[in-house]
Amino acid sequence: MTSRTTAPGRTLPVWPLPMLWTLALGLWGLSRQDSVWRDEAATWQVAQRSTDDLADLLAHIDAVHGCYYLLMHTLFGWFGANTTTLRLPSVLAMAVAAACVAAIGGRLGGKWAGLGGGMVFGLLPAVQFYLQEGRPYALVAAGAGVATLLLVTLLQGHGGAGRWAAYAGAVLVCALLNWLSLLILPAHLVTLARSGAGRGVLLRWAAASAAALAGALPLIVFTTRDQAGQVSWIPPLTWHMLIGPAILLAIGGLGALVDRPGQDGLSVASVGLPLLAIPQAGLAGLSLIEPLFLDRYVLFSLLGLALLIGAGLQAAVRAAAPRFPAASTWLVPVLLGAAVLALLPQSLAKRSPESRVDDVLAMTADIRRLKEPGGAVVFVPSARRDAKLVSPDAFSGLRDIALERGPLESGTLNGVEAEPARIQDAMLAERRILMVTDTPDASLPLTARRDTVKSAVLKRHFTVVADAQVRGRRVTLYERTG
Repeated sequence: MTSRTTAPGRTLPVWPLPMLWTLALGLWGLSRQDSVWRDEAATWQVAQRSTDDLADLLAHIDAVHGCYYLLMHTLFGWFGANTTTLRLPSVLAMAVAAACVAAIGGRLGGKWAGLGGGMVFGLLPAVQFYLQEGRPYALVAAGAGVATLLLVTLLQGHGGAGRWAAYAGAVLVCALLNWLSLLILPAHLVTLARSGAGRGVLLRWAAASAAALAGALPLIVFTTRDQAGQVSWIPPLTWHMLIGPAILLAIGGLGALVDRPGQDGLSVASVGLPLLAIPQAGLAGLSLIEPLFLDRYVLFSLLGLALLIGAGLQAAVRAAAPRFPAASTWLVPVLLGAAVLALLPQSLAKRSPESRVDDVLAMTADIRRLKEPGGAVVFVPSARRDAKLVSPDAFSGLRDIALERGPLESGTLNGVEAEPARIQDAMLAERRILMVTDTPDASLPLTARRDTVKSAVLKRHFTVVADAQVRGRRVTLYERTG
């Protein structure tokens, strides 16, 4: 298909269609049948705290997500706490990211590179997962897309100090949402080198990058020094964890091979390949020092993958055009349609409650059915208290007998529990106890002494009266034996 023109030499931009496409994908099944999983539950309950309580929390834990929590606190205050408010910022952010991919691809590779790359971005399985996630990773991807588009614009000779300031601001916002996004800076440095940027451009980029880094440095120092334990649960890097990134790099590498650089040395490959490879490699390198390797931390690198796939689609059209001029105009739409159909089962699965490891809301009906007025409840592990924090009404009338200081009082996510001996005494004083825990397929080995004591007391001194399991959560009613 041929593009329409608004004036001689000017064509309609390609970015609106990928933006609307990604927006539609995000709105499709947004509530996931009103399910909320454990990571989103943290956002849900923290965002509803007062600003003073939120500040107290960030002084103890999760400062790395402080800006995101403050944003969600504001949005929950305006629009109420619901799954739409929780996830819509991620949907809008991914739509912006798709528009940036399309704009960059269109400028550097051509219409089909922009349109194809932007449309493919929304279809990528990881993007579809975090597209509807009440966490900050989609917002980081949007910021990275804006920063990369600004850099391309500046390298093409458009804009001055104002755009460099905007670039620094975009990088800083990304860093304040997740400071590992600063891995975008070495990727952009490689782009500068491959594009043949002059000394003046390099100096301005260095100044803008230094300003962004300086703005994020207090957060980096604080979280690495005082809250390093937050990531202690991440497993050490193993070779099999690198299989997925290696496949992505192979796909992206094919796109880079067929890309045709522009005369100024700036191309889709010179932007997309560093953006894909360097954050992945950088995170792997950091993980050799401190385990940090989670794909969501470098989700923004998929911008590079989408750009390179777009370059491959443009190359396919270019190769087919001389022999099949009419058919070549339908090549990208047909391939995109085939991708939609091939990924449809996965797209449907991503929008079901079962797509996440658990659902903190699924058990509320069982809690209401099994609880007794004045009854006792324990959470194993203690992090499963998130169900009570997200759905306090369901737990009304139940006594949380292991809890010593609540989340607000202690400035923590889930509160502080009593010593193991006190928990044991409290449990042995009860006739019936409700236990909220994970289903076997969603559980991890218990490591905290408090949690092992709870399980041991229930096993030795209580018997199961009722048991319900749904979407990764389990509610068991125990009755004292003897």
